[in-house]
Amino acid sequence: MAQKQPTRFVLDFEKPIVELEAKIDEMRSMTGAIGLAGDIDRLESRVEQLRGEVYANLTRWQRVQLARHPQRPYTLDYVNGMFENFMELHGDRAFRDDPAIVGGWATLDNQPVMVVGHQKGRDTKQNLLRNFGMPDPDGYRKAYRLFQMAE
Repeated sequence: MAQKQPTRFVLDFEKPIVELEAKIDEMRSMTGAIGLAGDIDRLESRVEQLRGEVYANLTRWQRVQLARHPQRPYTLDYVNGMFENFMELHGDRAFRDDPAIVGGWATLDNQPVMVVGHQKGRDTKQNLLRNFGMPDPDGYRKAYRLFQMAE
């Protein structure tokens, strides 16, 4: 059984871009029967031009919507994509661990680095565990401890 692709959350100002991308995908599926390579290339360049125009002229509210986008990458997404050998460290050594703050040692281009960031959950259960990405005092103490370790 094929895995179902997650539904893409589309903001209002992104709809023209998504519609053009859907048309390109549809044309690609027909490419074997009809030579549409030139049309596809023109549409792809139009998508890039449209994307540049849309994102260069965002209103303040659209920027807020983009920052709150439910599918935006979070700290652990960046860590998994950029760093190697990430070893998460837990606790503030005074009271408890705050799961809203993630941090630990990793390597970047064979250089050891300390990575610290806040983490929000993708669903309700994870959000409750991570307090919706809002750290407690324990999280600030944890981050401070990690900063001192890095120093």
